[in-house]
Amino acid sequence: MSNILEVRNVVKKYGDYTALNNVSLSVPKGSIYGLLGPNGAGKTSLIRIINQITMPDSGEVFLDGEKLQPHHIQHIGYLPEERGLYKSMKVGEQCLYLAQLKGLSKQEAKKQLDFWFEKLGIQGWWNKKIEELSKGMAQKVQFVVTVLHKPKLLIFDEPFSGFDPVNANIIKDEILELKKQGSTIIFSTHRMESVEELCDHIALIHKSNKLIEGKLTDVKREFRTHHFEVGILTANVEGLMYDLTQKFTVNPADFKSLNDDLKLEIGLGNANPNELLSILTQRGQVTHFVEKIPTANEIFIKTVSQN
Repeated sequence: MSNILEVRNVVKKYGDYTALNNVSLSVPKGSIYGLLGPNGAGKTSLIRIINQITMPDSGEVFLDGEKLQPHHIQHIGYLPEERGLYKSMKVGEQCLYLAQLKGLSKQEAKKQLDFWFEKLGIQGWWNKKIEELSKGMAQKVQFVVTVLHKPKLLIFDEPFSGFDPVNANIIKDEILELKKQGSTIIFSTHRMESVEELCDHIALIHKSNKLIEGKLTDVKREFRTHHFEVGILTANVEGLMYDLTQKFTVNPADFKSLNDDLKLEIGLGNANPNELLSILTQRGQVTHFVEKIPTANEIFIKTVSQN
């Protein structure tokens, strides 16, 4: 898979403060790429460089194989965390203006806006002023403005901020549809459940340094602990525990179950799952057998805490 965006050894300083320290990233085409990190990690500085709002002190950025140039801004859609709509302008008038700034003709802009307004059920907002809209309504308008020129690269910074669950789900589905149509999306968020749902690849930046980058499944594989959650119905708990502790680390577990079963968390060590399963089936009825795969949230907390 080729990359739509290459960030190579980028450094950005503000006086004595280093916002980005020799950061390199590769964003594969057609992916949803999670850009993660605590507040102040350097994510916004990187996003601003990609959008050519600021320039790096050193390093290079390439978009679709070409060194980043001013004209590339037409191939990028950026939804900032701090929304940037003019509050006193009417919605339709503002959308037409911003679409033409992105290179669309007035006719094509009107066509795309009609499509998106109908799709999101906001046709009646055309003559409303932004200041008359709720925060969630304004964010729908900002989303439309971001995507309507069909950019190669979309950058969403906390796109679900301020949305109720229903509208957050609508925007999530639209993001997945954009990916299906070939868009590449950089997705910056603190909502780790959204990372789990949406992202193929992730990068974690902390204190201006990149600590993790890769396919989400590969990152999870790197952080796996080989622990299993086990539920079992057995008439001989003492015998089962004796067999298990000879070979595995065993601790009580707490997970939801429809059965009145014994719940355990078992670490395999150097053994394999089949050995564990063999002991369990000899001693009772297995009702739950699931590997504890680390979540994006657990990986985030562990990595940031260690650094």
